[in-house]
Formats: sequence, C-alpha cells, structure tokens
Amino acid sequence: MPSIGKIESMPNRKLKICLIFGTRPEIIKLSPVIRALQARHVPYFMIHTGQHFSFEMDRVFFKDLELPEPKYQLMRKSSSANLHAEHTGHMMDAIEKILLKENPTDVLVQGDTNSVLAGALAASKIPGVRIGHIEAGLRSYDRQMPEEINRIVADHVSHTLFAPTKDSAAILLREGIEKKKIFVTGNTIVDAVIQNDKLADKKVSYEKWLNSADEPFFLMTIHRQENVDERLRLTAILKGVGRVADHFKTQVVFPIHPRTAGRLKHFGLSLPDRVRAVEPCGFLDFLWLEKRAGLLLSDSGGVQEEGCILCVPCVTLRTSTERPETVEAGANLIAGFNPDEILRCAKSIMSRRRNWRNPFGDGRSAERILKILSGASR
Repeated sequence: MPSIGKIESMPNRKLKICLIFGTRPEIIKLSPVIRALQARHVPYFMIHTGQHFSFEMDRVFFKDLELPEPKYQLMRKSSSANLHAEHTGHMMDAIEKILLKENPTDVLVQGDTNSVLAGALAASKIPGVRIGHIEAGLRSYDRQMPEEINRIVADHVSHTLFAPTKDSAAILLREGIEKKKIFVTGNTIVDAVIQNDKLADKKVSYEKWLNSADEPFFLMTIHRQENVDERLRLTAILKGVGRVADHFKTQVVFPIHPRTAGRLKHFGLSLPDRVRAVEPCGFLDFLWLEKRAGLLLSDSGGVQEEGCILCVPCVTLRTSTERPETVEAGANLIAGFNPDEILRCAKSIMSRRRNWRNPFGDGRSAERILKILSGASR
C-alpha cells in the first residue's frame, strides 16, 4: 500500500507524540498506534477529553485492550450534550495549555469527533507542532452531520493526512490539499481487529450475551444524533428492524447506547418483540458478537468497517456513508430509515456470498504511520 506524500522534516527534534481522543471508537482505532509507539520506544502521552463519558467509564476499555491509562484526563464542563461549541471550546482551552507545557512534535487525532476538532484547532495555533489526522479524507457529503464538519476542518488544518484508502486520498486532492501531505496507510481498525480477535476469543464467553453458543442472532446499534433525537425517525428504524427480525425469525441483540436509552424513554417508545436490549459492550465483547452475528444493523461508521473486515453483512441505518468502499465491496447497503427499505436491504444482502475483499488494508497501518512520522523511507 504505497504512500503518495512527503512529510515535512523537523531537523534536530526527536519525536514526541501526543494522542488526543475522547470516545471509545477513537480508543479502539488508536490502540494499534499506542502499541506501535510502545514497541518503538517513541516518547508519547495521551489526552482523554471525556467527550461522551467520564474517564472512569472508559477505564474498562484500557484494561480490556491492555493499554496504559492517559496522562491527562479532562473533566467535561458543558451543560448539554447538544452544545457542541461550548464543549469544543472547553476542550480547546485545556488542550492548548497541555500542548504548550508538553511541547510535542506531533499531535495525532483520529476520525471525526468534537475531540478531533478541538485537538486539531488547538494544535494549529501552536508553532512547531505538526498535526496528523488518522482516517483522513472520509466524506458523507451530508453537512447536517456534525461529524462531517469536524472531519473537513481537521483535514484542512493538518500537516500530515493518513488516508485509509486511495479513494479517500483522491478526495483530499480534489479539495486542494497538497499531495505531499497525503499518505495512504490503510485503516487502523484492521490492525485493531486483527490484534484483538484472539484476545476476544480468550476473554469473552457466550453466557453474558446469548442463551447458547450456537444461538443465531443479528446485532444492532443506533446512537447518532440525527437518528435518536427525532421521534419519527427512531420509530421508523425500530419498526424496520422489527420487520427484519420477524422475517428471518431471528432475535436482534441490541447493546443500547445511553443516549439512545434516554431518548426511547423520553419518547415513550418500546422495542420490537424480537429485539433484546443489553448493556453497552466493551470492544472485545462487541468484536466477539460482530464476528458471530448473521447480520449487522447500525448507524455506526466503525461497524460498517468492522463488518466488512470480518465478512459479516451490514445494513446501514442512515441515508449516506463516509465509507463507500464497504458498499462497493458488497459488504454493506445503505437503507436509510424507511421500514420497507430496511427490510429490502436486509433480504438483499443476506442473499449474497460473504466473499468480498477487505478494502481497508493489511493490518500494518499503525506501523506505516510511525514510519512516516519518523521520516523513514519505505
């Protein structure tokens, strides 16, 4: 998987990496980078912004993935989950102070969260700090998604853009980003899945989630603001998933996000008969469930990728995707939130053979990123 860029040199400075994250998917996708930094004995430190949960709730992820705890843990101060500017501003203020104190050579952010936006903007104001955006160049072309704005801004202020595929690199070039800044590395989620697959098999047992080890099931997640904050849309999605479960006579395991649980209660909505809510999963538990599910129904970008990697079909409960490679590979269909379309997509993708090619790389993305940052030739 070739790179197309040429990194800016930093003469007479040894690498010192800062990783900024605030959500569980970021922890998962950065875990291979953290392991690569440890293996190469590169100085680094981590900032946990606490974007979605307190660090105490995320501590289990570090324990399960056998990662060190972050050096800095920010306290969330915004009064509402919907006040994006207030929350991002608090994070930027705290991050800037830490970066001025620590003086890293590089700040790495991953994905499209408010933590990515805050980290990239704060670092962009500090001379001598390179910003690296992991998973750069993804676009849904849906500006109603807060994540779309975040990823665009992060891409355009970054010095080093680690694109997961040639298609995402091409998007960056079309937007006028210099070729020398763009590197095609693959996606670190492939590294994470490969590294943690055996760990999941060792640590997870079916009794926590299923009645028997060979019990058939589908797996669902819903968490995006545009889906769970609108009563009619959430109702339609649940109706569609219920139809899928009834058609295939299969239970749907639903690790329920706290935001989603709150909105269900607020709207007075109940789950379809065959949909069974369970507590939120750690990554190893979720990876174990994904690998064994007959079908994934989700509005998560990460689930689209993971299903594609694991050869488990996915129906995406959104009207757009920033992972079009999963659709092109034949692993994913975009259903939106119309119940009839959700059922149609489920029938269609369940009829396909699971022999598609994973478009996201070979599981060595983190090593490539570290080699690029160190200026090593490949």
